[in-house]
Amino acid sequence: VQLQASGGGLVQAGGSLRLSCAATGRTFSTYAMSWFRQAPGKEREFVAAVSRSGGSTYYATSVKGRFTISRDNAKNTVYLQMDSLKSEDTAVYYCAADSRPPPQGTPYGYDHWGQGTQVTVSS
Repeated sequence: VQLQASGGGLVQAGGSLRLSCAATGRTFSTYAMSWFRQAPGKEREFVAAVSRSGGSTYYATSVKGRFTISRDNAKNTVYLQMDSLKSEDTAVYYCAADSRPPPQGTPYGYDHWGQGTQVTVSS
């Protein structure tokens, strides 16, 4: 599986962005999918995860109620809708595929990673 993240950009605080992560290959639905982010000088941190079917979702406390993760297995794509953005959400956002059940809150052991997309929130 290869992952391609897109949708990042520059947005004002309080605004919204939707990230997409498109996967190649026929096995997308066999993976739980997650989003992580990494700000300059900081470790990569868990943001959200969705189960293989899309029926279960998990969020970091810092984004709960503002971000929504979803997936479309017919399109081999996972999304991250980000609302009420704050300056502290500024980071490179990565999607990741995991053959283990979610949530896996550390960036270790994932099977595949996307290349990252920059999100910058101006205050």
